[in-house]
Amino acid sequence: VQLVESGGGLVLPGGSLTLSCSTSGRASSSGTMGWFRQAPGKEREFLATIRRGDRKILYADSVKGRFTIFRNNAKNTVDLQMRSLQVEDTAVYYCAGTSRNLIVSSMSRKEHYDYWGQGTQVTVSL
Repeated sequence: VQLVESGGGLVLPGGSLTLSCSTSGRASSSGTMGWFRQAPGKEREFLATIRRGDRKILYADSVKGRFTIFRNNAKNTVDLQMRSLQVEDTAVYYCAGTSRNLIVSSMSRKEHYDYWGQGTQVTVSL
């Protein structure tokens, strides 16, 4: 197993949660790492991504200002800090990576990522 997510759980609306993705093996040197999520009956959607070298970061409009992606190359982890969570944020959250330093137009596209974690459930509910 090369990508392992942790930190999911149940949180109240308006609350915060931090997800962590631990990388190992070939995934630990990934040039680009990202977070995606998938709600029941919906497509897997892009949330945030960061490149290893220049730390270029992109966010989906739906989470901009609420979510923060952070990469620790020394620890081989990529965290997603989430705040002001709403019911519609409920989904399975996935960490993804690729050895390539993706160009900006590709960073948000899931088909360009080669490694995926198993996902962690985030439920926002009263």
